[in-house]
Amino acid sequence: MNPYVRDRINRKLDTLNDERLYQVLDYVEFLESKYAEKPASVTNVFQQFTDGVEDTLRAGGLAAGTVVEAVGFLNKAMGVLTNVAQTTKTVATDVVSTAKTVADQIGAPPPPVAAAAVEDGGGLGATET
Repeated sequence: MNPYVRDRINRKLDTLNDERLYQVLDYVEFLESKYAEKPASVTNVFQQFTDGVEDTLRAGGLAAGTVVEAVGFLNKAMGVLTNVAQTTKTVATDVVSTAKTVADQIGAPPPPVAAAAVEDGGGLGATET
């Protein structure tokens, strides 16, 4: 996207209230459905859920301010869940790494799942061979 046009659009959007911004969003989605030259960027599951809730609340006729507040809460929750997922992944990687280190120190072969997970980058979907 042309950064100059994006900046100009953002300056114009900054002057509008939430109700008008939702009208702009509706129009942009209409234009996207008719004229998009490439597919929209892929969003994560949390963002898709938040967008769905936002659309449902808007379809239910709630005031734009109420919808904005609800989406704000969902975005905060999404941030927390993202942090929890990242922390869990880090802990799992550390556990596997420690298990491999201990196994190397005592000369025992590491458990097959742990060895596969380390080679797989910490994934838990490894299977025994």
